[in-house]
Amino acid sequence: MNPDLDLALQRVIRAPRDVVWQAWTEPARFAKWWVPAPTVCRVERLEARPGGAIVTSMSENGTEFVPQLDAIFLVVDQLERLVYTNAIDSAWRPASPEPFLMTAEITLSDHPDGTDYRVVVRHGDPATRARHEELGFADGWGTVAKQLAVLAESEAGR
Repeated sequence: MNPDLDLALQRVIRAPRDVVWQAWTEPARFAKWWVPAPTVCRVERLEARPGGAIVTSMSENGTEFVPQLDAIFLVVDQLERLVYTNAIDSAWRPASPEPFLMTAEITLSDHPDGTDYRVVVRHGDPATRARHEELGFADGWGTVAKQLAVLAESEAGR
């Protein structure tokens, strides 16, 4: 991780890795935690394979949805790592997403209490990293990580 270009988050989720993995790779589960509540997420496509799409929309009122993410997976290592970027959209076209380009790497590893969950979001330059931080990286990614933990822990019976 390059602290001048990257932002990171880490937490322990009290659930097995396979439960956390399913929350990341199964559309119905993903929709339950991906955007901060009370905003509603709709998963348009979630193809957890290299080159597969990850397309979501969101709604403040549950009826009118707007695009939220249109990206592709670069790496999918079963139960261990997911890497996606919004620099290329789901149609494999170069993208210029607002508010910035990024590549996110999610890693899962065993922890005595469940799953060590880590996220690194990479940016192309310090200004983009700073903009993401100013727009609320810690609150946004932190909130959805908490929502992911609640979902996975409830499914694991913890």
